[in-house]
Amino acid sequence: MSQKFHILWADDEIDLLKPHILFLREKGCEITTVNSGVDAIEEVEEKNFDVIFLDEMMPGMTGLETLQQIKHIKPQIPVVMITKSEEEHIMDDAIGGKIADYLIKPLNPSQIWLSVKKILQNKQLVDSKTAQNYQQEFMQISYALGDANDHQAWADLYKKLTFWELEIDSTENKSMLEVLETQKAEANASFSRFVKENYLDWMKDSNPDKPLMSHQVMKERVFPVLKSKKPVFFIVIDNLRLDQWEEIESLISPYFHVEEKSTYYSILPTTTAFARNALFSGMMPADMARLYPKFWEDEDSEEGKNNFEEDWIRINLEKNRLPVKFSYHKIIQTQQGKTVLDQFHTMLQNDLNVLVYNFVDMVSHARTDMKMIRELAPDESAYRSLTKSWFEHSSLFELMKKIQHAGGEVIVTTDHGTKKVNKPYRIIGDKNVTTNLRYKQGKNLNFEPGKVFEIRKPEEAKLPRLNVSTSYVFAVEDYFFAYPNNYNYYVNYYKDTFQHGGISLEEMIVPIVHLRPKG
Repeated sequence: MSQKFHILWADDEIDLLKPHILFLREKGCEITTVNSGVDAIEEVEEKNFDVIFLDEMMPGMTGLETLQQIKHIKPQIPVVMITKSEEEHIMDDAIGGKIADYLIKPLNPSQIWLSVKKILQNKQLVDSKTAQNYQQEFMQISYALGDANDHQAWADLYKKLTFWELEIDSTENKSMLEVLETQKAEANASFSRFVKENYLDWMKDSNPDKPLMSHQVMKERVFPVLKSKKPVFFIVIDNLRLDQWEEIESLISPYFHVEEKSTYYSILPTTTAFARNALFSGMMPADMARLYPKFWEDEDSEEGKNNFEEDWIRINLEKNRLPVKFSYHKIIQTQQGKTVLDQFHTMLQNDLNVLVYNFVDMVSHARTDMKMIRELAPDESAYRSLTKSWFEHSSLFELMKKIQHAGGEVIVTTDHGTKKVNKPYRIIGDKNVTTNLRYKQGKNLNFEPGKVFEIRKPEEAKLPRLNVSTSYVFAVEDYFFAYPNNYNYYVNYYKDTFQHGGISLEEMIVPIVHLRPKG
């Protein structure tokens, strides 16, 4: 063992523990022994220790009383409580006092050493094992990349890459992160080719081998839950990626069982105007524009992209002959979230409550426009952390606790994800071309073919055609479209920002989770 640990051991029968102390010294530990809680506190005031062993049944000041004093003096030192008693209230008090471990006499040396390693070397051992495990699975993922030939295989592969991204991110030594990022880039290149080859086939009603997509989500995953006869809360967190959901789930797990966790494919373009309106309406954009022109707004419409979401939900319910009582809430500002909490008891009278939370989407846009936000979230890890911090202190988390207490059902999803872009792709178009950086819609689009997906016949993708020569072009991997005018300024401004609208694992394969309340 390269590192020498300093241990304080307080026990009124310390002489009986000499074999254990000798064993720890042989392992390279430096041991300070005392016979009482008072002496332990004096040692803590004067010296620094890596870990403290504390006997619970000492005369005078008990172990629990000593623990309380130590936590006031140096709260960061891990304390292991040792006791002869198995009484539950003592364990509860010790755990409540934030102990690092709990051992019951009689002790054996290996048990003590394991506790030391678990407390003081846990991070190091986990880091080493994580890197080793990813190295072992690296080749399996590479083979899977070559073999992935259907939508489910790609969803499973993306989940696996996300799992390892989070595992490596949680370690101190992130040496494997660069390897993973390279493998993820390779995956996105292959996935983009896969989507280009298969997307138009997915649009055919007769094709049985297609993924669940935006316009099918409510019918397939939300409406069946209404049969539970409990209030159902359908929560859409705009722009939420799978990795961000995984971070949030750890906060939710004390309150909900995950009944089902899966993914669906966002339609193209992966934007609010198209994907979220399709999610709520149960229709593809071409049908929305044709059948309900007064509710349809294009991406760059001055009227706003999602002013009619409540109408789309109503149309979807009517189309599926579901005469249910529902509410719709869009939360953009803090006060709107508080209003929802105030109205919670009223919402329990509804069969279905649909809520849209826009915070994550707002962060991705703010990160582009505001230097301070970019400093707060300079990379993927910090972007996830910012999302988790928001959720932990949000009115949405408070709402979910209320739903759990009331026994409601929850389905959480998003309309699309987002992609961190780095590579500019030159494109030329007239003034009516959409401004989105990941896809362009318009006529007379001029670009170098290759790293794009072009749809010349919008009806084949069930997209609206604004005029005879309208076409759609989608960026893939981590490319973004840039005009030749002010090219360098444009590139420098948008490089390394989070965008959506195009084709990538992060934008298209998004989480949908059914939560059932605990208790």
